[in-house]
Amino acid sequence: MPTRPNNEWNQKMIEDFRANRGKVRGMVEGTFLPMALLTTIGARSGQPRVTPVVYVQEGDRLFVSASNGGMPTNPNWYHNILAHPEVAVEVGDQKFQAKAVVITGKERDELYAKQARLMPNFEEYQQQTTRVIPVVELVRQ
Repeated sequence: MPTRPNNEWNQKMIEDFRANRGKVRGMVEGTFLPMALLTTIGARSGQPRVTPVVYVQEGDRLFVSASNGGMPTNPNWYHNILAHPEVAVEVGDQKFQAKAVVITGKERDELYAKQARLMPNFEEYQQQTTRVIPVVELVRQ
């Protein structure tokens, strides 16, 4: 059974991201994860929350999957965007405001499959849970 991501691990990823202008090393030497920092507003707290997320890019469009490491529930950031869809995004050294839009149907399936091809652990995440892992577009404002 997968375990909930460690806050210390998330904090290290955030620090590495910002220290290296958005580059976070992958598992293979010389590779980098397509990582973004997503700042949401807490659904209950109303406080800003920063979460490192892996993204897929299609042209100018940016997508993230609410995999939560294959846990049975969606990650907190997903609940936050449902309550407050306006978010801030950091990709590389760029920062921008966006609106989080949940993608459904065939487009969701195609985007999640692309994510799993790029990072096979995403296929494992889907196999570990009975929920359909949401895919969210971060639409630049």
